[in-house]
Amino acid sequence: RIWHRLDLPVPRVDWFTGGPLDLLHATDFVLPPSAARRKLLTVHDLAFLFYPDAAMPSLQHYLNVVVPRSVKRADAIIADSHHTAHDLEEQWQVPAERITVVQGGVDHARFQPVQDKARLAAVRATYGIGDGPFILALSRLEPRKNFPRLIEAFAQARAEGKLPHRLVIGGGKGWLYDAIFRRVQELKLQEAVHFPGFIADADLPAFYSAAEFFAYPSLYEGFGLPIVEALACGTPVLTADNSCLPEAGGPGAIYVPAESVPEIADGILRLATDPALRGQLRTAGLAHARTFTWERSARQLLAAYANALAA
Repeated sequence: RIWHRLDLPVPRVDWFTGGPLDLLHATDFVLPPSAARRKLLTVHDLAFLFYPDAAMPSLQHYLNVVVPRSVKRADAIIADSHHTAHDLEEQWQVPAERITVVQGGVDHARFQPVQDKARLAAVRATYGIGDGPFILALSRLEPRKNFPRLIEAFAQARAEGKLPHRLVIGGGKGWLYDAIFRRVQELKLQEAVHFPGFIADADLPAFYSAAEFFAYPSLYEGFGLPIVEALACGTPVLTADNSCLPEAGGPGAIYVPAESVPEIADGILRLATDPALRGQLRTAGLAHARTFTWERSARQLLAAYANALAA
């Protein structure tokens, strides 16, 4: 990973292992030089193709060049979702039989509804959320996550429905994020939109549980793990109807077009004002989230290894 992200000229992988490998699995888009007998490559998504303006130009250009080459060299491809597998088939004509879908999982011992009032209050206090209802959005701050439209939709829903909710956008700064803060200022929402910064991993279950619902109207994703985490904590989800997001959300979410501010606003209003709907989504979402386990992911990956070695 360091090798390709920093573009460092390291020697062949085999030099570190004392000889050719039976199987090499490159887990992050790019296949390093290797004489391994069988080579597997994980491609998480094709966001750099579909949304080139959402990435730093240097990285976007680099991935455009090296990922197709790596895909051609790999004996088998691991995709994070059925939609990513479909994208690989459509964009680069990768045969379906070369692709194995291995979806992510959730640690259900950790990600479950938190009902401890003291723990919920502690999270609110630590991150400056206050006592009122809030909508949670959680991701690194970068263009593909569609935060400016979410903020504008929140402003519309808040004005139309006189909502008491705050919008809490958790996550560290990524890249090209100035438009996010600018939209808050333009709409004069400094008191209603809160940026607590990076959320500690240990606090995530309580954070999801404290929120009235989770908003994730991304433009494109490879899997959408935060959606599954939210559902596992009993939190209803508002997300987009594109890419893999319906796979992640299943019946525990409502879906809106990511580029339609009015429809995102309508989704916010529906979830903020309809407790019965939230209850239905909570029940369905908990059941759906239980199907995503790391044990299942491990079995799928081991099967992909066995198939590759048997070929």
